Amino acid sequence: MKVVILAGGLGTRISEETILKPKPMLEIGSMPLIWHIMKIYSHYGLNDFVVCCGHKGHVIKEFFFNYYLHTADVTIDVKENKIIAHKKKAEPWKVTLVNTGESTPTGGRIKRIKDYVGDIFCLTYGDGLSSINIKEVIKFHKKRKKIATVLAVKPQGRFGSLNIKGTNVKNFFEKPPGDNVRVNGGFFVLNRKIFDYIKDNNAIWEKEPLENLAKDKQLEAYKFNGFWYPMDTLRDKIYLENLWLSNKAPWKVW
Repeated sequence: MKVVILAGGLGTRISEETILKPKPMLEIGSMPLIWHIMKIYSHYGLNDFVVCCGHKGHVIKEFFFNYYLHTADVTIDVKENKIIAHKKKAEPWKVTLVNTGESTPTGGRIKRIKDYVGDIFCLTYGDGLSSINIKEVIKFHKKRKKIATVLAVKPQGRFGSLNIKGTNVKNFFEKPPGDNVRVNGGFFVLNRKIFDYIKDNNAIWEKEPLENLAKDKQLEAYKFNGFWYPMDTLRDKIYLENLWLSNKAPWKVW
């Protein structure tokens, strides 16, 4: 089963970092965000990826082209122009990198990879991490027999909340769950019929396609209460980085 990763957006809300590289290539620890996402899927046996490139897509291509060297010890014979790799270590991944346009909307990017996927495939954004069990989502999708399944999550609150009686603070909750409204967690399982809902390359995935799927009762929600966190801002990047460096990263299921 293929895993499609949307990795072509401009990342304007974290532009201080994305001016030089696409958001999925921003590092957590010493590895880019897209690597962390792929490791989650790989843990559940999904190793065939299709990456929708756009903004500075060449950075993503260069990373995977040189991945073998990134992960191995090497001896470089400058005179002979030879490279000898030691302690070789590489992921069992097949990665198809597709140019989907510099400013193409999300729906258009998905439409452009139609020829690279099968009857059922996974889709996710290149900027969100989760402790989700991908196999369980796929199992749910197949059982429900609808065109699309979306991970429905409760986002973490940004601020501490106060439970007040009069002027007395009864309870304080640091970064509590949101207002109990579930949102699009960005992890999907899709049937090939999804392409019938994407009219052209100007389609925005989060609007007409998903809205029409819901109207046709073809969009199922996999409710998830575990860890989910998107990297939208520099603040988010620092938060995820701290989790990783303290060995408390919930998405590290491998």
